[in-house]
Amino acid sequence: MIPKVFNQVIELGDGRTITLETGKLAKQADGSVVVRMGDTMLLATVVSARTAAPGIDFLPLTVDYREKFAAAGRYPGGFMKREARPSNEEILTMRLVDRVLRPLFPKDYHAETQVMIQLMSHDENVMPDALAGLAASAAIQLSDIPFEAPISEVRVARINGELVINPSAKQLKEADIDLMVGASADFVAMVEGEMDEVSEEEMAEAIRFAHEAIKVQCEAQTALAEAVGKKEVREYEGEAENEELAAKIHEATYQKCYDIAKKGTSKQERGLAFSEVKDEVMAMFTEEELEEYGDLVGKYFGKSHKAAVRDLTLNEGLRLDGRTTTDIRPIWCEVDYLPRAHGSSIFTRGETQALATVTLGTSRDANMVDTPTVQDEERFYLHYNFPPFSTGEARPLRGTSRREIGHGNLAQRALKGMVPADCPYTIRVVSEVLESNGSSSMATVCSGTMALMDAGVQMKKPVSGIAMGLISDGERYAVLSDILGDEDHLGDMDFKVTGTADGITACQMDIKIKGLSYEILVNALKQAREGRLHILEKLTDTIAKPNENVKPHAPKIVTVRVAGEYIGAIIGPGGKHIQELQKQTETTIVINEDEATEEGIVEILGTNQQGIDAVLARLKAIVFKPEKGNVYEVKVVKVLEFGAVVEYLAAPGNEVLLHISELAWERTNNVTDVVNLGDVFEVKYLGVDPKTRKEKVSRKMLLPRPPRQDKNPRENNNKEA
Repeated sequence: MIPKVFNQVIELGDGRTITLETGKLAKQADGSVVVRMGDTMLLATVVSARTAAPGIDFLPLTVDYREKFAAAGRYPGGFMKREARPSNEEILTMRLVDRVLRPLFPKDYHAETQVMIQLMSHDENVMPDALAGLAASAAIQLSDIPFEAPISEVRVARINGELVINPSAKQLKEADIDLMVGASADFVAMVEGEMDEVSEEEMAEAIRFAHEAIKVQCEAQTALAEAVGKKEVREYEGEAENEELAAKIHEATYQKCYDIAKKGTSKQERGLAFSEVKDEVMAMFTEEELEEYGDLVGKYFGKSHKAAVRDLTLNEGLRLDGRTTTDIRPIWCEVDYLPRAHGSSIFTRGETQALATVTLGTSRDANMVDTPTVQDEERFYLHYNFPPFSTGEARPLRGTSRREIGHGNLAQRALKGMVPADCPYTIRVVSEVLESNGSSSMATVCSGTMALMDAGVQMKKPVSGIAMGLISDGERYAVLSDILGDEDHLGDMDFKVTGTADGITACQMDIKIKGLSYEILVNALKQAREGRLHILEKLTDTIAKPNENVKPHAPKIVTVRVAGEYIGAIIGPGGKHIQELQKQTETTIVINEDEATEEGIVEILGTNQQGIDAVLARLKAIVFKPEKGNVYEVKVVKVLEFGAVVEYLAAPGNEVLLHISELAWERTNNVTDVVNLGDVFEVKYLGVDPKTRKEKVSRKMLLPRPPRQDKNPRENNNKEA
């Protein structure tokens, strides 16, 4: 049976289009769609269980995005030749989609739900991550799964002053704004990206531009669903409610929670106090009552707790730890804490602490990225670790989490633009979060900045970061600077923004309420700037500028370019020459080829300057090429019967034979009658002898030529007579 296929075309306004297609593939899924732009094609499917598992009080949503190597006509690496665990790039795309979808499912919908997106065809001029959110939402719209409204995500870039939707990877390299924006037709839900020190107004304009494009994509999804025949939303068993119980718990706990919140205590103290109030509530009910609706008791206490904390801020401008809305927690910093790291720093803000280290290396230490869509290397990368003890927990360690990858990526994007393009090192920054109560990713940016400066990396400008929050009741709102972990959980927005004194370098925003106005957004950005500059001052008070040199125990790196013809001579047969040179000089030598110029780029890394100088001298000798007719200073290094072996002083190790016939104008019987071992003098380079095909130099050509004498003296006497 030939399937009935439905299509919907989205015009981007510049001749490019996006096509939504359904009815051909994956028809047993609850919803499926193929999204195509150029030759890039994504298949998105969604399936949700009909009933929720017992005892589940949250939405078990899985968003999975995978890039198939066949999509780019490539083989997976390794022995298995099969796609394995997701790459960092795939995980980052999963997070982008998840953060927009999750808030739009009903809060009482707890059925296992799985959204799967796979790249089936890759066009190098189309970046697939910008289409993943559209694909996921379109699949949900074609299903009967309860979902509030269609959403989409687009990438917006500013190239030569012009905003562009979904640019190519090549175009993106020229952009000074790179933002991913996720939204419904009515409100923006997610923003993440990096910028080249732009203003708050410029960033808000880019978000507004992206939102207009998203509205068109949301309309297309609705049109496609109507063309197919919009399914009725499935019935599901929602959470049980008991208004009388809710009112009783609110009355018993609201004021107590309000008073605890107003005391401005530490995280542990107020946590204990809130727990005691909850225990008092539980004691109000019999065992039979708790068995019947104990889950509701905990749920309604949480609502009462949340309402009290939010009202305190809106009514009195106070927060859980006693601060006002604009106050930043106390900060202390330290650099050069670890004696053997190439660079290190501690950044502590309130109850959040990050210890950062910097390691310097050669191009061999670059982070290799090899995915179906990207084959590249990172010479600057940052790893973020969030151990359970940082929040006072004991839980299993199960490898690097998606959260750690996401936070590390944000901090990396915040800092990388401030590392000079001519920095010779590969740089790895590692942030160890040792305490966490609000925005450890921004603490990572701050500690990373100081560690880089401590390591002697000549950053263009220092970067700081701050996490902002928002509490709103629809009429009143409060923007919170430097939010706590509890404020992140209880608030309506989590907005992380990083930058220099001159502009924004990266951001990540998640909005939990509808209808956030651009006026509030701009106000939040401006308040964030004030806090960011305050934190930046604390950083520069600790280390005002990058150290001029790397640490004595840190490797120094020197880069030299040589003609491509000399690469083989430097490496030697089977790498013999370069291995011996590394061993003798205690250095690391890496040679890369510049494809554009066909030159060799030689990186010399070592902690001993004498070793580096020895390598430089050897390279100078290898690439030394005397010119015919020029005069060079040489030193005798070996005496032979038929001449002297001399070494060019300008290129130690570069030797040539000075034949006995070229020592002097007079007949020379013994080489040592003219020169001896260690003698230094000048010779003239005569080029390559066409007969012997060997280089030829002469000492006598630089000496005065004696007067010519006739062979027959008697003949001369007769002429005189």
